[in-house]
Amino acid sequence: MADPSFFVGVIGNIISILMFLSPVPTFWRIIKHRSTEDFSSFPFICTLLNSSLWTYYGTIKAGEYLVATVNGFGILVETIYILLFLIYAPQKMRVKTAILVGILDVGILAAAVVATQLALEGEARSGAVGIMGAALNILMYASPLAVMKTVVTTKSVEYLPFLLSFFFFLNGGVWLLYAVLVRDIILGIPNGTGFVLGAMQLVLYGVYRNGKQSKHVSNRLEEGCQQHEHLISSSSTHDESRDRENEPIE
Repeated sequence: MADPSFFVGVIGNIISILMFLSPVPTFWRIIKHRSTEDFSSFPFICTLLNSSLWTYYGTIKAGEYLVATVNGFGILVETIYILLFLIYAPQKMRVKTAILVGILDVGILAAAVVATQLALEGEARSGAVGIMGAALNILMYASPLAVMKTVVTTKSVEYLPFLLSFFFFLNGGVWLLYAVLVRDIILGIPNGTGFVLGAMQLVLYGVYRNGKQSKHVSNRLEEGCQQHEHLISSSSTHDESRDRENEPIE
């Protein structure tokens, strides 16, 4: 009889691929509008680091090639997302994103690889990388909550990607089941956390899904334009008064 954990693992890999692809509509919108608007790059930066660590884990632990391949796909996809973000983000956000990528996706990853290669061997090395990956999994699952303040403030989920939250929920649930079947606590804790956080994000989406954030943004833009016109009008009036003062008296 086939091991049920194998089938759950295969399903988990399929869901992981769908999770990696779930932000495609978001980036299609970014490309179409040529702006990142209020979307955050942090979830994609965290996911890239997470995929990198699990790819490393899959290459140093025997029998975990599926972990390496699916997360290698994640590295490719998340890199594309971040490059698009760097192209279309405002200058300030572009700099912030580049700094975070340098610190998290380059600095921390390099430090983890060098430290485990020099200081640890065998199961101790893969175990340490697994713990780091588990911690990053929790951070990755929680990263969409970074936009919670925006959602609550605008009373709209326009900038809370539903598909990403949904697949975080689904992915966490499937891999939690897998962890229970194979009795892997390191895999179970982060994915159980992801299951709960994904559920929280979906609840938030359900509460605010009928909000009209676009109207809110339009009102803010309209107010800004009115203020700008007022400044122009005031400046023009001031210039006209100054010109009259400078006219020669006949």
